[in-house]
Amino acid sequence: MEDEEALAVLRAVGRQIKLWREAAGLTQAELGAEIGYSEEMVSCVERARRIPQSDFLDKADEVLGAGGKLSAMKEDVEKARYPKKVRDLAKLEEEAVELGAYASLQIHGLLQTPEYARALYEMRRPAYTEEEIDRYVAARMARKAVFERVPRALITFVLEEVTLRRPFGDRRVLRQQLEHLLEIGKLRHVEIQVMPTDREDHAGVMGSFRLLRLRDGKTLGHSEGQLHDRVISDPRDVQILEMRYGTIRAQALTPQESLTLIEKALEWQT
Repeated sequence: MEDEEALAVLRAVGRQIKLWREAAGLTQAELGAEIGYSEEMVSCVERARRIPQSDFLDKADEVLGAGGKLSAMKEDVEKARYPKKVRDLAKLEEEAVELGAYASLQIHGLLQTPEYARALYEMRRPAYTEEEIDRYVAARMARKAVFERVPRALITFVLEEVTLRRPFGDRRVLRQQLEHLLEIGKLRHVEIQVMPTDREDHAGVMGSFRLLRLRDGKTLGHSEGQLHDRVISDPRDVQILEMRYGTIRAQALTPQESLTLIEKALEWQT
């Protein structure tokens, strides 16, 4: 694992499991038999070679009499399961009091259903393994906690009209996705706008990006490339993105007009 931050968490968890196991006088094979896992799995967890499931930690906690100390590590372990770039972005989103995003090729990640997100990851080339797809989907869904956070952040999106019709996965997945957009779009702190395909003047031709205004008053940009994501902190570059996003929102349909268009797109799929 090249992610040193996650590796440090897994090493700490593995060390604690080993200490509790040895204190209980159990071998790795005996612990595995007690909690329903193989000796190899116990060994890999203790050596930080595998990420333990929540069930593993709960059962080990009970068998070893750890009094909740192993179960308490589940949240940290779950975060370590997510790719580092996703964790870093989630931290910024947690700090944001205002978040704006323009998505050009697909429904924005914060708005995606699990089925829609999975369909996107299944199309990646080179192909991801099932385990990798599960990690990325879980990480993307975890970021949706930004909608529930208190105090509420102001969250705005601009989506391209074509993304409402492109059936990633299949039409059933698209219908579920459109229904989800309508639900999210009714939240008072969220605004979803759609950029009509027939717009002749479009300030978003350079591609997708997002803006995050943080609690300390600083604003950052974030852009996604083919192979690398980039956080944009230079005030001059951020100012350009703010100007573009303001123009994009002005060129798009209003939030109410956009919800009406999404409803029509949903009718076309039935």
